[in-house]
Order: sequence, then structure tokens, then C-alpha cells
Amino acid sequence: MTRVTDIKSSQEFSELLLANGRTLLVIHFYASWAPQCGQMDKVLEELTQEQPQAHFARLEAEALPEISQKYGISAVPSILFFKSGQELERLDGADAAQLTHRVARLISVPAPSGTSSQVGPAVSQLGPEELNARLKKLIDSAPCMLFMKGTPQEPRCGFSRQIIDILNKHGVRFGSFDILMDESVRQGLKTYSKWPTYPQVYVNGEMIGGLDIVKEMAESGELSEVCPKGEKLEDRLQALINKAPVMLFMKGTAQGPKCGFSRTTIDILNETGVTYETFDILQDEEVRQGLKTYSKWPTYPQLYVKGELIGGLDIIKELKESEELSEVLNAKN
Repeated sequence: MTRVTDIKSSQEFSELLLANGRTLLVIHFYASWAPQCGQMDKVLEELTQEQPQAHFARLEAEALPEISQKYGISAVPSILFFKSGQELERLDGADAAQLTHRVARLISVPAPSGTSSQVGPAVSQLGPEELNARLKKLIDSAPCMLFMKGTPQEPRCGFSRQIIDILNKHGVRFGSFDILMDESVRQGLKTYSKWPTYPQVYVNGEMIGGLDIVKEMAESGELSEVCPKGEKLEDRLQALINKAPVMLFMKGTAQGPKCGFSRTTIDILNETGVTYETFDILQDEEVRQGLKTYSKWPTYPQLYVKGELIGGLDIIKELKESEELSEVLNAKN
């Protein structure tokens, strides 16, 4: 019997986009705590029987934040429709009738041409000037910026793994971008930098080079002089956590949350009237990844009171429902 596929990793997501080719692929971005997502899951299960020519899958938005961020998932449920690796349409909110209607209509829509062999997310349709502007913004997003295959925690090629080891050994503080998650960046940066391979390292917006050059600079001592040094990550995380009595690590800001989970958390905190500060983990990949290990808490948002982890949205909601939240937030003495 056909079933809804559960996507558990970025690799599974990329493989699913590739494997389905011109078949309509319907992906439900959901949250386990949201009852409306459970309702949409039931609709998808029914559609697997009614529309066997389509493929249905679901992805927990908070568990795979890199994918949710790329596709602009700011609330759940959100349902995206793909063919040949390209997003055709999206449906935000729990609308069973509209979902059923769109599946029936999009099954017969021709697949976009020229993308059936693409691996990973679709190539964005940016013009040359727009793409160059985006590349420059990415390059300038950290004093030392590494474009690599995979992440610092999970490099996906030997060259990327080696360069991570070198940068860490020399205490270099750097940001990173996984070029496997965005084909437009992967191809466009080769032309932009006139450098055909990865990884690529930039310092203060200027191209330094790839693995061979970084190795040479490390051996000569030049790497430590050129690249910005960072304080120990653990010390930096402790300082951030203790920056305010109530500290929230989230996606976006209190004025502009960038995911539904963060937005709900902000709404709850605002209801209590407590004073708090926030940190946008989308602006700092080192903090985003490092805090997961430091706190042993794999998702965001994360709430801390007097330097102690309270938890994420589920726990915050439980504390609110039990009327313990205000007491916990005001435990500053």
C-alpha cells in the first residue's frame, strides 16, 4: 500500500527530489505539536490512495531547519508541490479542499524542462545581477567565510573535512555555506570567483583560495595572521546565554520571527510581560550549530533563564498551560 514518505535528512530530501523526476511530489512541512498538521496528514494519507500517480511526503520543519529556511517555511502546515526538482506552488495553512484540488490539477501540469537530472534543491531563476548580489551578501556574511560541501559538523567530501580541521586547529572563527543545498550558489560562485572547485575560503570579502592554498598558509604561519581569531566557542556561548536573565535563541528577531515556532514563542513571552532578549541563530551558523551540542537540545527556539536551559516551544507551552511560566521566567533572585 502506498504511504506518505517521512523525510529524515537533507540527503533524503535531495534524493527524493531527484528520484521523482516529472512525477508530482507533494511535501508537507509539519510540526508534531500542531493539531492542524495532524489533520493535513490524514488528508495526505487519503490522497495516496486517490492519486497514486503522485508521491506524498512529509518533513518536520524544525528538525531540518536548513531546508525550511531555504524554502521560506515560516508557519505550519505548509505544503510544497514539486516536479523535476522545481517548486511549482505552495499551500500555507490547513485547507484540505484546496490541497485536494491542487493535487488533481498539478498532476497534469507539464514538468519544468531541463531539470530532471538535477541533484538537490532547484536552481533559482535569478538574473546575473541578482545572483551576484546574493553571492556577495553570502561572502560578506562573516569575516571568514567558507563555501563547502556539507557543514562543519558533517563535511560531505574529504577536501571540506580537511579544511575544517585546519581552520579549527588554528582557532579561526568562520561562517560556512553548504553549496550542496543550493545549485545556483554552487555554479554561480565558480564564475563569480573564477575558481572552479570547492571548498573556497573568503576573508573580508576577498577570495583566499581552496584547500591547497589554505594548507600553504597554515604551514607558513600566514593563516593565523590573515584569518580572524575567535574566542572559544564554549566561552562565547556561555557569554551569550548569560547576556540577559531571560534569553531566547530563535530564528529571526522579536519584531520579525522567521519561523512559526519562534513566532509562537514570542507571542507567549509577550503575554507574560517579562523582559527578555533574543539572539537570531540564522545570522550566526557557529552559534546555531554549536548551541545544539552545548545544550544537548537539537532544535530551536531555546529559552534560558539565569543561564539555565528551560527548553523549547513544547515545554514553554506546557509551563504556560500549568500557569508555571511566569514563576519560572521571574526566578531571577
